[in-house]
Amino acid sequence: MNSPAGPENATDRPKDVPNSPFRHENPVRDEAPQFVLPLVAHIEKSAPPSRTDALETAARAVLVMLGDPRSTGDGEWAQAMRDWQDARIRKVVRRARGAEWRRAEALPGITVSGNGRNGWNGRNGEGGESGGTGAPGAPGTPGANTAEVRVYPPVPLDGWPKDLARLQVSGTDLDDPEPPPAPEPGEPVLWLSPDLDMSAGKAMAQAGHGAQLAWWELSDEQREQWRDAGYPLAVRTAAAARWRELTTSGLPVVRDAGFTEIAPGSCTVVADHPALRP
Repeated sequence: MNSPAGPENATDRPKDVPNSPFRHENPVRDEAPQFVLPLVAHIEKSAPPSRTDALETAARAVLVMLGDPRSTGDGEWAQAMRDWQDARIRKVVRRARGAEWRRAEALPGITVSGNGRNGWNGRNGEGGESGGTGAPGAPGTPGANTAEVRVYPPVPLDGWPKDLARLQVSGTDLDDPEPPPAPEPGEPVLWLSPDLDMSAGKAMAQAGHGAQLAWWELSDEQREQWRDAGYPLAVRTAAAARWRELTTSGLPVVRDAGFTEIAPGSCTVVADHPALRP
């Protein structure tokens, strides 16, 4: 990962910014208590979402959590968010269906639904209550194949709530029934490496990392504009010929710590937000 921009607000940017939180060698961050950002994808056997919709929804869910008032300042999740961002940035995606999903929605967090090119639907609050949190221009209610991802405030690495700890991590394999369309002009794009074979769950976490890097690099005004627009973004796999250009362009790059599936230091995502382009 390229180092984020210098911190402007210690409540929502890492304190020791030069120490990249995704790198496989990072003793400073390893010494801190370790936290993880849990994400749960709603995946029913009979009507799974498309892979791209799931990846985009997971990335948007991370942004929604970062931009939520409860995550900054004196908000109820702010300390957990600070502790998480001061250590390694870990995200774990688990899957749920049926009663598992209903129990997952009962825990404090935010549910984000997909299939929205220019916005997101959100349900957040204690006990899974609906809060009418969709941004202006958000799409309609989730359909049978619409991705749903619930994001929770960070928890200690070994302190998952039991209703989340029992959920499966492996087996989150999704497909796109047809190739996704080209990104809209001016739309932020999270480019996936064409050289890595990642499960849907792993790719969802990596897309979330990329979205977070872009968020860290943006000014407060740019963040507000992205939030007000409903966090539009696209997740696409880069063409092999363009991947090297992207990774050397100066845009934020996620370099995976190598805990699962891929080798440490692998470049997984380039966060291509228009405001960050050279």
